[in-house]
Amino acid sequence: MNYPKEKYFGELEQVHAFYDEMPTGVSISETGRIFINFPEWGDNVKATVVEIVDDKLVPYPSQEANIFDPKNPESGFLSVQSIVADGEGTLWVLDTAAPNFDVPVKGGAKLVAVDLSTNQIRKIYTFSTDVVLESTYLNDVRIDLRRGSEGVAYITDSSITGPGALIVVDLGTGDAFRILDGTHSTAVDPEFVPKVEGEILMNREADGSTSAWQVAADGIAISHDGDTLFFSPLSSRHLYSLETDLIFNKDIDDNELESHVKDWGEKGASDGMITAEDGTLYAGDYENNSIRVINPDGSMETLTHDPRILWPDTLSIGPDQYLYFNANQLQRQAGFHKGEDQREKPYSLFRIFIGKNPAKVK
Repeated sequence: MNYPKEKYFGELEQVHAFYDEMPTGVSISETGRIFINFPEWGDNVKATVVEIVDDKLVPYPSQEANIFDPKNPESGFLSVQSIVADGEGTLWVLDTAAPNFDVPVKGGAKLVAVDLSTNQIRKIYTFSTDVVLESTYLNDVRIDLRRGSEGVAYITDSSITGPGALIVVDLGTGDAFRILDGTHSTAVDPEFVPKVEGEILMNREADGSTSAWQVAADGIAISHDGDTLFFSPLSSRHLYSLETDLIFNKDIDDNELESHVKDWGEKGASDGMITAEDGTLYAGDYENNSIRVINPDGSMETLTHDPRILWPDTLSIGPDQYLYFNANQLQRQAGFHKGEDQREKPYSLFRIFIGKNPAKVK
């Protein structure tokens, strides 16, 4: 007998299958190059940043750049959580320097600019201890080249033990500062109970002990005109935004910023987000195997709902007008299942046609 089944929709195409370490980030350059990163979360990571070339994973920008030297922590990547090609010739690499969400290695947390025309590291930005705290986990980054002498970077601190925050970096001077530090909009929603694949997602140790899995500010996106910054804690279904001019307004004290944050309501629980050229915002929905759409007028809909979308992580829009994202089965890691790794290879890089170009940053 045929029974009614859940409705799935959206035409997904698998771009690459990963049979080894687990990917988080993906970014597509303006020329269609595909970059992937693998954080140090317990897998055997051979290179934390790679480029997919002829269906092979090639360390990027070199194997040497993927070798971390504790004596010179600025020089090599340790555990990269996010990569972003800005559409203007640069790949931005965000190194947490915090394998397994541990305390960041001193001097190792950094934002690195790689010139895509030469495949050489152009500049390295490091952080003071009042910006990257012992509890900080640098998660995602967005670039706006329209502000300041060389642009700004916005980074989420998705701490699991301390305050969430947004980190702002002046790409001209290298100066960085925290905003919305520990405020409601960057913090874990205390009422949020994540449910993935039919069960509550929580830390489940091998000895049977359990604890809530709580992650602060994570997904981030910039409006197509650079005027609005969107962000969302991982442990929340709410979308928040802040006008970027307010961040740089000397007359507004940082303590006042939270009063200017807008709550757009529930969009679903998201890891990554990305903006298209017309201002449409795309966000993963890891509880519902879906990709969500937030239209410029605030209305929301679902782009695709598919059982293969097992934890949609980072999103990227390519010059081919496809939306790319990794499905990495984060919820099946051993820490959530009493020490049993339930992930099934392969992990997938998917794409779906949206007919829109990525938002410009300049």
